[in-house]
Amino acid sequence: MIDFYSESLINKLFRTNVRFNTKIDLDKVERAIKYAKKYHGQQKRDTGELYYTHPLEVAYMVSDYSFETDTIITAILHDTLEDTKLTKERIRYEFGANIAEQVSDLTRVRDNKKISAMEMIQILRSQNKTELLLIKLFDRFHNITTIFIKPPHKRQEIIFETQQEFIALAKYLKLPEIGERLSEYCKLHAS
Repeated sequence: MIDFYSESLINKLFRTNVRFNTKIDLDKVERAIKYAKKYHGQQKRDTGELYYTHPLEVAYMVSDYSFETDTIITAILHDTLEDTKLTKERIRYEFGANIAEQVSDLTRVRDNKKISAMEMIQILRSQNKTELLLIKLFDRFHNITTIFIKPPHKRQEIIFETQQEFIALAKYLKLPEIGERLSEYCKLHAS
C-alpha cells in the first residue's frame, strides 16, 4: 500500500518529467523510498510520525530546485547511514557509487565523531557540492517546522544554528525566500 508521502513525491516527479521533459527515474526513486521505509522501519520523529516521512518531505522540497534522479534519491536516503543499519556498500550496490558517496558526504559522523552543521556546510561549500547543500538546507527547513516539539534549550540551539548557518546558506544558494521563511520560524519560536 502506498502512503500519502510516497504518492505525493512520485506524482510530483511524474508531473515534473512531463512538464519539463526531464528524465527523473521514477522506478529508482520508488526503490529508494522502499529502502528508506525498510531501514528507518518503525523509527519515529519527535512528532510521533514515522521517521521515513522526513526524508520524503526533504526530497519533495528539493525536487522544486533539482531534477536530478541522484539528488532526489540522496535526499530520500540522507539519514540512513547515520541512523540505520543501511551501509554505504549496500547503497553503492543498489543505487550506484555517486549516490553512495553523496549520502556519505551528508553524514555528520566523521572519524568517529559528530561534526557540527557549520563544519558540514563549510566542507560541502569548499567542495562545491551545491546539490548536497540544497539537501542540507531543506533538511533543516523541514526540521525547523517541528521545532515546537523540542525542549526550550534544544529549540534555542537549533534557532541559533539556523540563524548563523542556514539563513546564510539560503542566500548562498540564491534562495532568499527560503532564508526569509527560516528567519520567520526562528522568530516565531525564539521565546
